[in-house]
Amino acid sequence: MSMTIRGIGESVAIDLREFSTLTFDCYGTLIDWETGILNALRPLLSAHGHELSDNQMLEQFGEIEAAVEAGPYKAYRDVLAEVADGFGERLGFTPSPDERAAFGASVGDWPAFPDSTEGLRTLKRHYKLVILSNVDDDLFDESAKRLEIPFDAVVTAQQVGSYKPNLNNFRKLLERLDTPKEKILHVAQSLFHDIAPANSLGLTTVWVNRRHGRDGFGATPPQEAVPDMEVPDLRTLATLVEAAFAENSN
Repeated sequence: MSMTIRGIGESVAIDLREFSTLTFDCYGTLIDWETGILNALRPLLSAHGHELSDNQMLEQFGEIEAAVEAGPYKAYRDVLAEVADGFGERLGFTPSPDERAAFGASVGDWPAFPDSTEGLRTLKRHYKLVILSNVDDDLFDESAKRLEIPFDAVVTAQQVGSYKPNLNNFRKLLERLDTPKEKILHVAQSLFHDIAPANSLGLTTVWVNRRHGRDGFGATPPQEAVPDMEVPDLRTLATLVEAAFAENSN
């Protein structure tokens, strides 16, 4: 099933049956990190007498997190602790050690999107499934329990020693998989962390636009990038894949 998809400057055709491996961003794509971030931030800010809108919290999170991750590598728990510090600096308070630690550990409480597990289960019938995530190994282990699907490989920021959009993360992924780039389809929500750098390395990309119909970039910094394909959720991608392979069998 060859599909005409929006490309850079023109339409291109991609055949979903040509890929052997789907590589996924996790947070924002499979795990609802914006809900998780807001659930962890609201009580922190409230405890210090501050209240921001959801969009304000998410946008400031994106700014602070990206700045911390662009510096020397540190564990994601520590990145989040520094994000808490960053909110404190902006709003005039100092998070306690317990508050910093709680925010850093909150990843394990972030929920999966309702369509993630079923979508992954469908996609696993046709592809190897791989994670490329800006997180610590132990924190991803907690999220993996929510997703309920065994992955064929997991590459984390902890393993690489840097954070996306650093190209080292994608190079490590390609090295680990030892799979031709033409056989890999990278699936992600963040244009900043994933689509732009993956495009630059010649990977075919699917943008899971979870913020479809909402203004702004949410918890990711603004970025211009053109994916090879755009879907509003994982369920839609799974449906398109099923249709492609069903056509091949007829």
